[in-house]
Amino acid sequence: MIQVGDTLPATTLMEFNAVETEGCPIGPAAVSTAAATAGKTIALFALPGAFTPTCSAKHVPGYVESADAFKAAGVDEIWCVSVNDAFVMGAWAKDQATAGKVRMLGDGSADFAKATGLTLDLTARGMGLRSNRYSMLVKNGVVTSLNVEAPGKFEVSDAATLLAQARQA
Repeated sequence: MIQVGDTLPATTLMEFNAVETEGCPIGPAAVSTAAATAGKTIALFALPGAFTPTCSAKHVPGYVESADAFKAAGVDEIWCVSVNDAFVMGAWAKDQATAGKVRMLGDGSADFAKATGLTLDLTARGMGLRSNRYSMLVKNGVVTSLNVEAPGKFEVSDAATLLAQARQA
């Protein structure tokens, strides 16, 4: 499992944007984790799936609501990563009104989740291999804070916890 002090795995995530902005083209676009984190501070949170109850009602909204506070704390971007395809993440981004606040990045084949060692096997629930719920602060590609949830919990990966860590960093 990835630890504080480790470099974020060099994988590719996918992003769908309905509106083109600087650095974010329309349609599915590959996002290299190595290139996208270089020289930046990223507040990254991951969760089991788009449109799932806790993720939609608590996890994403907390980061959307705290986006300005994260910027004030020196965070360049907030990323939400889930084992879903870019189209699902794009639809969820629209539903959650994340534009300009949280980048919704799909890890469709769970390559990033596997590389971090933070997978969650939900095969018995019909969801297959997913990402565990966690948050991390990444500076110039290196993990400086990591908050991994116990199965079925939502206690340490929330926006307030990571924002406090960003303010102390």
